Amino acid sequence: MKANTVENINRRIVTISASLFISIVLGTGPVLAARYDYWPPQKVPAPEDNQTTVERVNLGKALFFDPRLSGSNWISCGTCHNPALGWSDGLPTAVGVGMKVLKRSTPAILNVAYNKHQFWDGRARTLEHQAVGPILADEEMAQDMPSLIAELMSIKGYKPMFDRAYQGEGITEKTIGKAIAAFERTIVSSYNTPFDRWIKGDESAISEAAKRGFNLFDGKARCNLCHMGHNFQDDGFHNIGLPDNTDDGRYEIKKVKILKGAFKTPTLRNISKTAPYMHNGVYSTLEDVLNHYDKGGANSAHLSPNIKPLSLTAGEKEDLQQFLYTLDEEVKEFAVPVLPN
Repeated sequence: MKANTVENINRRIVTISASLFISIVLGTGPVLAARYDYWPPQKVPAPEDNQTTVERVNLGKALFFDPRLSGSNWISCGTCHNPALGWSDGLPTAVGVGMKVLKRSTPAILNVAYNKHQFWDGRARTLEHQAVGPILADEEMAQDMPSLIAELMSIKGYKPMFDRAYQGEGITEKTIGKAIAAFERTIVSSYNTPFDRWIKGDESAISEAAKRGFNLFDGKARCNLCHMGHNFQDDGFHNIGLPDNTDDGRYEIKKVKILKGAFKTPTLRNISKTAPYMHNGVYSTLEDVLNHYDKGGANSAHLSPNIKPLSLTAGEKEDLQQFLYTLDEEVKEFAVPVLPN
């Protein structure tokens, strides 16, 4: 038997044993067992060649908020991924160079460290790859890499930061991407939301309406088919039947018919802070989103089999919304760095 197969079996045994312990020893059976599926991970993953260090995070943080990474010198990663707006921008769709309105919304980057695919269409498999994509994109930051490297080399404060973070590697496209990715891996949930406290046993952490909403989420409303696990997403791509959706999405990357108009499942954490919703910002409120799913989508072309009419009552929709609010974290101040000169 292969080693990785043994490891997978052992991991499943541990998971099943923990679920049984919660269900049998702690009591109340399937409800607590279901909560275990949403427990947080023990650590944030990082590749071997870009393990997280203070020096790498500090460099990446400076690069993330530095508008000099754009061709115009006025757009930074933080322009669109604003910590005050749930690490998004509060707009229906993103705005790029020359104030051009783009066709997709700015995805919130909370917990992107856990994603197996990056961007709405999943075209990047690593954060390192994702980090340089918007910098080089003509409609976004519109920078060319040789010019960026020359500009960073001309800024005295950056050279020692790169030397400390990536000794002997210099200022390159690779180290720029690695540094930004290292910072993005620190943008993770505290796992101290009302929901997180509840799944760990604090029955008073959420309301009775929110508890009913969780049962709907995990049952009749079918939300957990795509929004699963600690990050409330499945790393999958689904066409959810949005109105007036002419964007091929994942199909542009992988030519499979069911993926036409399909987009990556976003996290639901901090959901109330990241409106408007969907890849094209078509819905302004959570009520709009719930009504969309309740009627089974607005467009049947290439519709995911997970999307079906739900026949939810007004009270059930309200309970679901109350549950979603329990995924919000306490807002904390975020210090934007002083940039090197």
